Amino acid sequence: MFSRTRDLYDAVYSWKDYPREARVLRQVIAREGISEGASFLDVACGTGAHIPHLRFAYAIEGMDLDPGMLEIAREKNPGIVFHQADMTDFDLGKKFDVVACLFSSIAYTRTRSRLAQAIGTMAKHLMPSGVMFIEPFVPPERWAGYTPNGQYVDQPRMKLCRMVYSERTGNEVAMTFHYVVSRPEGVEYLTETHEIGLFDAADYQAAFAAAGLIARHDGEGLMGRGAYIARFAS
Repeated sequence: MFSRTRDLYDAVYSWKDYPREARVLRQVIAREGISEGASFLDVACGTGAHIPHLRFAYAIEGMDLDPGMLEIAREKNPGIVFHQADMTDFDLGKKFDVVACLFSSIAYTRTRSRLAQAIGTMAKHLMPSGVMFIEPFVPPERWAGYTPNGQYVDQPRMKLCRMVYSERTGNEVAMTFHYVVSRPEGVEYLTETHEIGLFDAADYQAAFAAAGLIARHDGEGLMGRGAYIARFAS
């Protein structure tokens, strides 16, 4: 997904409050009766930015599709096990007390069938008494369409501007990111297109039910996009 811009990812998302998000996530997990020290799989972990704030509390492992993102995650989190795999079809040969997919990464499944496949695959890696935590993207009715926007990064040795143009077809969105990056070696222009899906509550609940899970919706979640907390039906 970030094949051309993985080295820019942490700068672009430096606005995220990872310590606070990890703290909220730990509180949710604790309310579900999962103790610290439990096993934890971070699906679509990217550069592993949540992991430094969770590793002291859980036996955590990360997983992502992009080998370059995983390389950065390993450098930032020495001693942590990381797996390269697709969230819709992976087999790690073990189960976890917590399986989480954060920062709306689940939207990269794009279609309802792939959403159900991803939830089902994650469920196969969940302990019978475990908890799944999914942070969704905005639902179809909240997608505002394209509005001009820009993001700027000002660092001593790098200046960056990122613009995004989005096109929606049905409930799929193609988001093309345009980057202008200035560094001591020169100025570079990059583009990258990400394809995501817009899923509503019924889509998520159908996917959870197909995997044998019962999910409740938290309207706030970690960053205002809500969250689904799911467990196996008893």
